[in-house]
Amino acid sequence: MNFNMFLLETSAANSQGGGMSIVVMIIYLAVIFGAMYLLLIRPQRKKQKEEKKMRENLQVGDEVVTIGGIYGRVISLKEESMVIESKSDHSKLTIARWALQTNLTVHDDTPSK
Repeated sequence: MNFNMFLLETSAANSQGGGMSIVVMIIYLAVIFGAMYLLLIRPQRKKQKEEKKMRENLQVGDEVVTIGGIYGRVISLKEESMVIESKSDHSKLTIARWALQTNLTVHDDTPSK
């Protein structure tokens, strides 16, 4: 009889303490997801936004580098593609806009008066 009373008391104690551990686990998971957002997702979105802005502000005559490492000058722009002229042999290449890595031309962002 004493052993059965011990089991009932132990299970009652575990059920009361178990509720608290679930709350702690949920808070712990929320903190981990919050840290992942701040350390991984947010900087990646910021970088994607800057790349999109760079591709939208591209102009004819800009010096660019593609993701394949080709240096060239923009000859013409279309909605999804562009034509660049390579520096070495002046050959023309049509590439997708998403394949642009860097715009080497510095544009003045201040408005002209």
